[in-house]
Amino acid sequence: MTAPLTVGVEEEFLVVDPVTRVAVTDSQPVFDHLADQDDPRGEDLYDHELQQSMVEIHTPICHSLADVRAELRQLRANVVRASGDAGRGIVAAGTLPLADWRNQRITPTPRYEEMVKAHKQVAREQIVCGCHVHVGISDAEAAVQVLNRARLWAPVLLALSASSPFWMGADTGYASYRSVLWGRWPTAGTPDAHRSVAEYHAVVQALIGAGVILDAGQIYWDIRLGHQHDTLEFRIADVCPTIDEAVLQAGLCRALARTCLDEARSERRLPEARPELLRAARWRAARSGLDGDLVDVHAAEPVPAPVLLDRFLTYLRPTLEDTGDWDEVAALAEQTLRRGNSARRQRQTFAQSQRLQDVVDLLVAETASAYRAIGPSERTLMGVEERVKQIIVRQLDPDEDRITRQARFIEDLNADPQDVIALLSQFERTFEITISGSDPKEIETVGQVIEYIEAHATSG
Repeated sequence: MTAPLTVGVEEEFLVVDPVTRVAVTDSQPVFDHLADQDDPRGEDLYDHELQQSMVEIHTPICHSLADVRAELRQLRANVVRASGDAGRGIVAAGTLPLADWRNQRITPTPRYEEMVKAHKQVAREQIVCGCHVHVGISDAEAAVQVLNRARLWAPVLLALSASSPFWMGADTGYASYRSVLWGRWPTAGTPDAHRSVAEYHAVVQALIGAGVILDAGQIYWDIRLGHQHDTLEFRIADVCPTIDEAVLQAGLCRALARTCLDEARSERRLPEARPELLRAARWRAARSGLDGDLVDVHAAEPVPAPVLLDRFLTYLRPTLEDTGDWDEVAALAEQTLRRGNSARRQRQTFAQSQRLQDVVDLLVAETASAYRAIGPSERTLMGVEERVKQIIVRQLDPDEDRITRQARFIEDLNADPQDVIALLSQFERTFEITISGSDPKEIETVGQVIEYIEAHATSG
């Protein structure tokens, strides 16, 4: 068995107001509560982003997909808990359906302010969130050769992750409108092939010297050399609402890097692809996601998304089997095809209620599904809602997708006893069930709410 490459994941989240479902203008209270948490790893795993409404997490170096899952679960749980303590919600999606860039504020650092000064409207509209997967490759020359090969498959990663169909309160017609917005940066998109690491760095320095970007950190290609670590960084994906989808991205990126590295070391011929076709493949993935044709760059033909995903998995299977990841990655890919990517799930939710607020609620619930440590001191029902959903799916209805589409964000974990009846009524409407039993006014904690629903819920 070949030693697997190390991997790390960065995720960007938007902080939302649980009542209006719009992005807040200041995420600092969330960072303040993160600082109060008793996490021995400290605060270095969280960071600010361009917009003050954003929070970024980044895992430590991981050696397995189990490590990735555990780290993401813990980091997400910490952020959800901190946001709940701050009276806010957290959304992992490429765009927030009700976000409006005109109401946002840029994080006041010299670098971000200089970026806005240089790029104007392009920078101001970047209320978008991505998922970045770092794969450890210490040999920069080898990493460039991996980049040259991996970029041909990058659109599949985008199609799987697409989670940004809505923008400024409207359906864009795209599965990943984030990638369209992000593509406005002068260095965004699919990079060209580079003959060597020297040529790669020469291109970066030329862009800096030309005054187009401030520094190497503004190389926004879909795949790039890590500018702070010895990694190859995959940047094409929308951030994914669920941990399963994020782990899938990590598994695919690591396997793709290893497969391409083995090919480069064995001096296999580099596949040729016109840059125009690569741009078109990227656009098609953003437009269609998993619900239409994608472009097979190798064959230069349109194929249904499941067909191209199958070809991708076939290409990666020897590596995935060698590292022991095949069963998990194949199962997660099949699950994504069956349930749909986030863009499809969001549209299904909107089609049912015609309310974008419900779409935001779905995203909050899916993002919070990692949060299990619910106690009476918490100030939000985001994690509780996921547990109640599981109860109802298990007991009353095998159609998890229907329940997921009906998921709603419910505020105030520690509702006063007099409000519990209204709370239970909300659950009844949300999940199409009837709750009856002893006097609900005796309920004082959310744990009792869950026990009460589990004991007294029947099909509506």
